[in-house]
Amino acid sequence: MSESKVSAYQAALIGDLVGSRKAADRVALHRAVTGVLSSTDSGAAIEVPAITAGDEFQGRYADVGAALGAAFRIRLALLPEVDVRFGVGWGEITVLDEERRIQDGPAWWSARAAIVATEDAATQPGLRTLRTSYQPSGDDGPPTEAVNAALICRDHLVGSLDDRSVRILRGLMAGQAKTTLAEAEGISPSAVSQRAVRDGLDAIVAASARLERVR
Repeated sequence: MSESKVSAYQAALIGDLVGSRKAADRVALHRAVTGVLSSTDSGAAIEVPAITAGDEFQGRYADVGAALGAAFRIRLALLPEVDVRFGVGWGEITVLDEERRIQDGPAWWSARAAIVATEDAATQPGLRTLRTSYQPSGDDGPPTEAVNAALICRDHLVGSLDDRSVRILRGLMAGQAKTTLAEAEGISPSAVSQRAVRDGLDAIVAASARLERVR
């Protein structure tokens, strides 16, 4: 085993599939998630998220914004067939074994507490759409209440979308033009624009861009 090493402050990301035990083909589900984890990486990851056990995956980032951005891209790529809950933690990380990706430390403890908070909060009717929470390990880091307030609002908007609006949002997040998305959906560009206004798709894109800039 390699010598343990304590990092500077980093963001830890834990993701867990929602209701995956009901999947008819868990092998196909596992393959789909694995493909999404690798294909959605923007290059910002210190460690690209990978499945660690069962339906859980973990990744590591230099800052909270990068972790939040990765979480949202992963979720959008899997919706509407599969949904994911996330916990993002901030703090020190101790690398116990770099080769086997065995780690410990306050960032991971905070990420674990955050994903538990996500799951617990979603049992409340008013927060049933919540899928992402953030928690720092101490006073250092982005403001907890402000970040979580933004996540609650964004998750509410996303949780209210139908399948077509999810597809359009995914395209908008990827930078595709509304005319291109309209052609793919077989609807008019004005219909796409109307959905973007009605469902808050442009607002979701704008909020997501700002959340990725959180440091």
